Amino acid sequence: MPETGKFITIEGGEGVGKTTNIPFIKEFLAAQNINVVMTREPGGTVLAEKIRDLLLHNPGESITDDAELLLVFAARSQHLHHVIKPALAQGRWVLCDRFTEATYAYQGGGRALPVSAVNWLENFVQDDLRPDLALLLDVPVEIGMARAKNRGGQLDRFESERIEFFERVRRSYLAQAEQHPHRIRLINAAQPLSAVQNDIINALTPLLP
Repeated sequence: MPETGKFITIEGGEGVGKTTNIPFIKEFLAAQNINVVMTREPGGTVLAEKIRDLLLHNPGESITDDAELLLVFAARSQHLHHVIKPALAQGRWVLCDRFTEATYAYQGGGRALPVSAVNWLENFVQDDLRPDLALLLDVPVEIGMARAKNRGGQLDRFESERIEFFERVRRSYLAQAEQHPHRIRLINAAQPLSAVQNDIINALTPLLP
C-alpha cells in the first residue's frame, strides 16, 4: 500500500493571486518528485463542474442561500468520492483551489448562514478528512477587488456582490486562520510576488518527504 498523499488547499477571496500561485506550487512540488493532482472547488468532476456553472452563473432563477450551501456540498461529495480520496489513497498529493474553508467564508461569512449548518454538512460529507495544509492568501478587500476587475471579462455571481459581502468573507477567513493555526497558514498576498512565494515554500517545506 502506498503512503497516503497530502491534501493541500489554496484559499482566499477575490484577487488574492490563487491563479498565479497554484501553478507555482505544482511546479515546486514536482521539483521534489511529488506526483500532484490539481483540481478546484466547486468542480473537479463532470457533475461537480455542472453544479459550479449553476453557482457562478445565473441559472434563470434566483438561488436561495440554503440551496447554494447544499449545492456546494453536493459538488464536494462527488469531488471527494471520484477525485480527492482516490488520489490520496494512491499516494498522490492533491492541490485544490478552495475547499471547505471557502464555504465557511462565503456561505457562513458572506451569506451569514449558521456556522453550525456548515459544520454539520462538513462532518456529514467529509467525515474526518481535512486538508493537511490550507494556504490562505490574504489581501485587503479593496486591493483584491481592484485586481479582479483588472482581469477583465464578465463578473460571476460572487464577484458581483457588494464590498460588504467580501469584507465578511475576509473576516471569516481570518477568524478560521486564528482558530486553526496548525493547518491554516496565513500568507500576506499584498507583498511582492517573490516574497509571497517564499512564504508558500516555507509553509510547504515541513510536509515534504
